[in-house]
Amino acid sequence: MTTRHPEVPERGLTVEDLAHTPDDGRRYELVDGRLDVSPAPKPLHSVVDTRLTVHLGNSAPDEFLVLTGPGINLNGDGTLHRIPDLAVFDHEPPEEGYFAVPPVLAVEIVSPESVLRDNHSKRHEYAAFGIAAYWIINPLPDKVGLIELRLENGVYQEAAQVYGEEVFETNLPFPIRLVPHWLTAKGPWRGNIGGDTPEEGQATQR
Repeated sequence: MTTRHPEVPERGLTVEDLAHTPDDGRRYELVDGRLDVSPAPKPLHSVVDTRLTVHLGNSAPDEFLVLTGPGINLNGDGTLHRIPDLAVFDHEPPEEGYFAVPPVLAVEIVSPESVLRDNHSKRHEYAAFGIAAYWIINPLPDKVGLIELRLENGVYQEAAQVYGEEVFETNLPFPIRLVPHWLTAKGPWRGNIGGDTPEEGQATQR
């Protein structure tokens, strides 16, 4: 939901005002100077976030940073501020403040409260900011789904859509394989989340 905290001024807010938001577990973002507040993640959301962060972190070359919930300023005046569930950067973090350059990948994990935000609002905002790849993960009760969007001429185009035990494979931001099922499933997820390794010479990348 988008809401205004009762103690914030009527003027448009900037990232400097975020220092005054309560430390209550909720996520405070800014859209055109207005607070966009999300509830604290539920356990299933946190499981997906943690497993994906571990898998990407284990697969990433040393020059990449895999971060959970980084604050990113999407415009110059600090009135558009987003916090993707996960992001991958190919540069060092700023010495102070928030990131102000695009990550190479942003990931959002859909919850009932974020369907419109993740599939529409952030899709347009991330594309306009120049984020090369955007993954939308939907932890459905029957099958976990993953959509990969890639930036082409300033607009996201769908590059892949996989569900359940299908193997997702991409080379952006780096070569990686992922089985959505193991983002939530009970059992040996660490050994299975990357899927079976193809025979040498048989691997394919997009």
